[in-house]
Amino acid sequence: MRGGFRQSMAWLHTWSGLLVGWVLFAVFLTGTVSYFRPEISLWMRPELHAARDAPEAAENVLRRMQTLAPNSANWIVTLPSARDPVARVFWRDSSAGGSRFRRAILDPATGEDLPARDTLGGDFFYTFHYQLHHVPVLWARWIISFCAMFMLVAILSGIVTHRRIFADFFTFRPRKGQRSWLDGHAVAAMLALPYHLMITYTGIVTLMLMTMPWGVQLAFKGNNQAFTAAVFGLERPPPRSGQAVPLAPIGPMLAEASRHWDGAQPGRITVNNPGDATATVQVFRVDDDRLSVNRQLVTFNGVTGAMISASGGDRPAAETRGVMVGLHRGVFGGGAMRALFFLSGLMGTVMVATGTILWAVKQRQKLGARAGYGTRLVEVLNVAAMGGLPIAMAAYLWANRLLPVAMAQRAEWEVHVFFIAWGVAALHPLLRSHRRAWMEQLGLGALLLLLLPALNAATTHSHLGVTLPAGQWALAGVDLVALALGTALGFAARQVGRAPAEPQRARRAGHRTSPAPAE
Repeated sequence: MRGGFRQSMAWLHTWSGLLVGWVLFAVFLTGTVSYFRPEISLWMRPELHAARDAPEAAENVLRRMQTLAPNSANWIVTLPSARDPVARVFWRDSSAGGSRFRRAILDPATGEDLPARDTLGGDFFYTFHYQLHHVPVLWARWIISFCAMFMLVAILSGIVTHRRIFADFFTFRPRKGQRSWLDGHAVAAMLALPYHLMITYTGIVTLMLMTMPWGVQLAFKGNNQAFTAAVFGLERPPPRSGQAVPLAPIGPMLAEASRHWDGAQPGRITVNNPGDATATVQVFRVDDDRLSVNRQLVTFNGVTGAMISASGGDRPAAETRGVMVGLHRGVFGGGAMRALFFLSGLMGTVMVATGTILWAVKQRQKLGARAGYGTRLVEVLNVAAMGGLPIAMAAYLWANRLLPVAMAQRAEWEVHVFFIAWGVAALHPLLRSHRRAWMEQLGLGALLLLLLPALNAATTHSHLGVTLPAGQWALAGVDLVALALGTALGFAARQVGRAPAEPQRARRAGHRTSPAPAE
């Protein structure tokens, strides 16, 4: 440990954060907005904004499924909720050889199809934050796991490195160059330090069966079905008998499941072998009323409606993992908890951004015109990631409103727009000065976000003038957050545009030092 333990930790903190900082920034930002994934998905399907939940939603949906997919091996029904007021159904299409899944969005009040534009909605941000895109899923998850491990090392070594960590939490000196970036990094890190430790560790845990599979392989000899049955209590349904029998009413089953959970509500229904004498109905509890997301379900005989079994909540290993995943997803605690997690996630995003920018600022102020290609590369990647990703995310939302509704492969093209915008933003800093690139990208991101509510008002009837008086906070929240983030980016662009004071020692040395990206 050259230079002592603390100096070694400082070196480890710097390089464990810098080498994966740009991936971590993307993971943090897309993961943070994913706390409101259902709200974003609903906002991106304006055709569904008039839909409302109904007391007979489950009966209406299953009645529709009997004509929509009568020969399917199973139906999976996600019931409407306050955050997503429509019913979503999945089934295996037997006409396609039993290997293709179909999906539809149904009106809870009638059970009829609700035509809506093709889009991935908020699910794109959610899946991107843990498995990227245009990358093989297994490779992407390994990359994210690797980066998360580096992040945990960076956080722990940062705690050791900062001798005055609590004093620095109350210290911010604006317009002081490198000192200001260090203060900003320390404040962003300390403001939500417990969250940063939790979200990084639990993120690693969510992929632990991939990164540490040896225990399962040894205990279950590679039998994944046996592992699933033992840990999660899920078993394969019996085969069809070929004897046609109608499905029992679903209402009493839902009521019985709710009583079993002391009043908790069902969130999903799986019907196995519908219309057959061996039919079973699995009723799953909602995830947002408890910390653990470990599946709790009650199984019923689909013909008689009698309760067969109940599982979930009684397996310590599964519950431990369920709590870790629940903490990471932040679905418990209602809107206030999600808002707190959202703000903490933004602090984590700022922490990663200021850390990578700080390294470049230190190198530029230390070496000035003698800074090499490594420093320039980091500066370009900083602009491409921290300036370009907000532009790409805003472009994705703009594409949702501007692309023709009936366009073929529309969802794929929304994603294409995201990556085209990000690709152009990545090339842009190669053609402009460093400061000018920061100003232009931050300014463009601010403009796109600030104008998003106006675009929404021009293309739909669900604008702030309607959603705010009606108390439709799931829709109004997307516009309001866009305005808030756009204002923050605009402020950052303005700060970057201010001419910094030239470092005193550079003037004494008689040479010109390239400015930092912002003061």
